[in-house]
Amino acid sequence: HVQLVESGGGSVQAGGSLRLSCAASGYTYRWLCLGWFRQAPGKEREGVAALGSDGGISYADSVKGRFTISKDNRKNTLYLQMNSLKPEDAAMYYCAAEPRYSCGGSWYGPSGYSVWGQGTQVTVS
Repeated sequence: HVQLVESGGGSVQAGGSLRLSCAASGYTYRWLCLGWFRQAPGKEREGVAALGSDGGISYADSVKGRFTISKDNRKNTLYLQMNSLKPEDAAMYYCAAEPRYSCGGSWYGPSGYSVWGQGTQVTVS
């Protein structure tokens, strides 16, 4: 079964940058919808960005122009480059996967993903 392991979180000052990584292993699916989510204390988990095997990319309005999702197929690794970080970006960040070709219009819903990583903490001061 698919396993996801995030890394790259940390503490940065507002305006700084971080790159999160999510290493995927153990899957035999041909297609995967891959997403980044975040959850701040007391808030619901929200979709940040998603990347489908069809090449489709989606972002939450709050991160458009600042965050970039990408993947390295050779390394089976998903990335989230986060620039111009704001205090409101602070949260636990999770990567998620679902074996389907396209993430589709409902990419932002956590219930659409069956595999989750353990999360990596991002703090912005």
